[in-house]
Amino acid sequence: MRLILASNSPRRRQLLTDLGLSYEVRLKEVDETYPPELQRAAVAEYLAAHKASAYRADLRPGEVLLTADTIVCLDEQVLNKPVDDEDAVRMLTLLQGRAHDVYTGVCLLTGEGQQVVFSDQTRVHFRPLTEAEIRHYVQHYRPLDKAGAYGAQDWIGLVAVTRLEGSYFNVMGLPVHRVWEELQRLTGGQLLPGA
Repeated sequence: MRLILASNSPRRRQLLTDLGLSYEVRLKEVDETYPPELQRAAVAEYLAAHKASAYRADLRPGEVLLTADTIVCLDEQVLNKPVDDEDAVRMLTLLQGRAHDVYTGVCLLTGEGQQVVFSDQTRVHFRPLTEAEIRHYVQHYRPLDKAGAYGAQDWIGLVAVTRLEGSYFNVMGLPVHRVWEELQRLTGGQLLPGA
């Protein structure tokens, strides 16, 4: 079995590398809009499956495609990637001093047409932040490619995250424990480190 990662995220690449899995990266531009009636985990799962559908015709037998999408939810509001610095400041201002949920949806699709879609949830608690701290982070760490305008592995994660309930790696963009389990189930244990 050959693993194909359809993501440009350096964090997802690093997590798969840390798992010891060999993989190939394939990229396509895919529209990331979703039906407005979807909420929370359903949004992340829809986007992951939607991304996978763009690759379906290109998959060959013996290949397993992995797509993922991470969203941040504050109450029922979905915070995707910020459009600019001021949008990032706005999002972080909303999140500071509160708890929010991070959902990562994952789709695994084989060249034979088997598909598994799932998501994982992590609750993240932020301490109150000053405007100066928020602006420092946005200016120096440029979180425009991150859902909710932050990376837990960045400076803001070090100074703002007080508690996590769930997987830290899910907040980074890939619930590797679930990915590993589902890959083993889907491939009959054929995807192993170094293989």
